[in-house]
Amino acid sequence: MPDKLRETSRLKKSRRFADLVKIMELLLGGNGCPWDRKQTHNTLLKYLKEEAGEVALAVRKKDWENLKEELGDVLLQVVFHSALARKAGRFSIDDVIETINAKLVRRHPHVFGGHKLKTPAQVLVEWKRIKKLEKSHKQRIKN
Repeated sequence: MPDKLRETSRLKKSRRFADLVKIMELLLGGNGCPWDRKQTHNTLLKYLKEEAGEVALAVRKKDWENLKEELGDVLLQVVFHSALARKAGRFSIDDVIETINAKLVRRHPHVFGGHKLKTPAQVLVEWKRIKKLEKSHKQRIKN
């Protein structure tokens, strides 16, 4: 079996996030897909909205097999946008992951710090308070 065919077969069966990123890089590369290479953040917006709607529909229908597929489509949109940003020198998927990891830890002091909350309502109030502080801090930095 030629190397390219072996690699294609491996990628098709892979469960690794790094392989998803690699597939997207190949699609956007010089020998990749003409349609993918033509896309921009703006042209992809309709697909992101469409896929989010399909996730919602699958959840409402309790169609778990379809939900698995639709979540993959949403994940593809995240990886696609991140790959476009990386090519433009803006940020990478690693930066996206680092940003969400930091946000989740910051906004869950009841899990990652000493602050204790007991109810979902308390958590929501704290989340909103922390988010407001973060937005206020970002606004002060901009000005």
